[in-house]
Amino acid sequence: MDDLKTFEEYVRLHLLSLEQDSEEIQKQMGFYDDYDCDEYKDLEIEDISTNGQILACYHFLSVLEATIDYDE
Repeated sequence: MDDLKTFEEYVRLHLLSLEQDSEEIQKQMGFYDDYDCDEYKDLEIEDISTNGQILACYHFLSVLEATIDYDE
C-alpha cells in the first residue's frame, strides 16, 4: 500500500512538472506568427506530446485512487 501511495505522490509531482512545461511551451508558441515554420511545428509536436503525457498521468491517478480506496 505504501508503494502505491509513494507512486501516486510521484505521479502528482510529475503532473505538476508537465503542466508547467505545457504553460512554457504555450508561451513560446505565442511568439510565432508563421505557423508553418519548423520551430513552431516542433513546439506544436512537443505540446501535443506533453498534453498526452498529462492525460496519461490523470489516468494513472484515477486508477491509483480507485486501487488505494478499494484496499483501505
